Amino acid sequence: MASERYAATLDFLFSRLPMFQRVGSIAFRADLTNVLNLMTGLKMGINKFPTIHIAGTNGKGSTAHLIAAMLTAQGYKTGLYISPHYIDFRERIRINGELVSRHFVIAFTEKVKPLLDEIKPSFFEITWVMALAWFEKSKVDVAVIETGLGGRLDSTNIITPLLSVITNIGMDHTAFLGDTLPKIAAEKAGIIKAGVPVVIGEMQEETTPVFKHFAEINKASLHFADQYLSIEFLYSDFNYSHFKVQRGKEILFDNLKVNLSGEYQIKNVKTALCAIDLVKSHFPVNKESISNGLLHLKKLTRFMGRWQKLGEQPLIVADSAHNPDGLLLAMKQLTDLPATTFHLVIGVVADKDITNMLTLLPKKANYYFAKPDLPRGLDALKLKEQAGVFGLKGRAYSSVKNALKAAKRKAVSSDVIYVGGSTFVVAEVIHFSFP
Repeated sequence: MASERYAATLDFLFSRLPMFQRVGSIAFRADLTNVLNLMTGLKMGINKFPTIHIAGTNGKGSTAHLIAAMLTAQGYKTGLYISPHYIDFRERIRINGELVSRHFVIAFTEKVKPLLDEIKPSFFEITWVMALAWFEKSKVDVAVIETGLGGRLDSTNIITPLLSVITNIGMDHTAFLGDTLPKIAAEKAGIIKAGVPVVIGEMQEETTPVFKHFAEINKASLHFADQYLSIEFLYSDFNYSHFKVQRGKEILFDNLKVNLSGEYQIKNVKTALCAIDLVKSHFPVNKESISNGLLHLKKLTRFMGRWQKLGEQPLIVADSAHNPDGLLLAMKQLTDLPATTFHLVIGVVADKDITNMLTLLPKKANYYFAKPDLPRGLDALKLKEQAGVFGLKGRAYSSVKNALKAAKRKAVSSDVIYVGGSTFVVAEVIHFSFP
């Protein structure tokens, strides 16, 4: 009975509320009015517990998980708010890796229903306020909060955190955030608050002046993670990456083992370590907890969707990189793998400019094009046609599931199958691989 009520609640949330991931721009809110009205209507207060706020084009999800894992390993009751989810809606709201209870999702939804007709909130706005309510009810010590889209006008930007983190800036969601790196940086910099320290994951020529400007006017101390720490990538397999970490000449870790795969994670690890160091006056984390948190990251946080191994012989990898900067790193990691042939199961959403994405995909590969199962998904035949312009050859399939089945049929044990192009493509394969 409880499972039926939960399923009915999810049906209501998904069908009644506009969800950006599914329907795109009509769900985007360009101000914080709805969230503030929801908080008032529910008689909820803001800043009832300490937070760390994270924005960025790429790496914000990984960085959020890394920070949460270290805090959890130290013994703090740590909330984690992320989006989107892969299998279960409750993945968005976690405490020490445990998903929000189904009972609370049902009860909160019933409580908020009387406000919906008047306020007309989006799916993300409801989910965010639900997270705040759960974290407050559960009396978390601290919560790590990932923005949804942008920063300045993102629904999460009602909080005043202990620390603001901006991982990096790339070209994504340009219709909402601007069509240049400085414009996008200015939107992300909207999470910088008066007197609150801020970490920038990497120093970029075009965006550094923007962050310096916003930090100065907010009297916020500014720290660039790639100047704060020095990290050397040692080696990696499909479960762990190893790093040497220094601050100046002091070696902090000679072999830090992190439960994530890939050299590109070096930026996220550096940003997370910098963040943990900067909140030590509020939440000190010792070296042992840093090591244990990163070693057991996936167990402590239920991290998924990034360079995730779904099968062997042939090796099957799913990765949710979906913009040019993210795909550049993912494709480098893919093509470094030993493989007789690469098979790429690819799907994208229709409202993205995919030209730059397609230029990054390897031409020497077999392609299996599919439409993600959501209204925003780009038709597989259209994707195949556009990909053909860039020399990417393959067939279109009626679903992501059928595309992966076809790749499995064609691949031999020494091949590699890559599944990606969109978070929603990855969500589908994780869902039917691990129901």
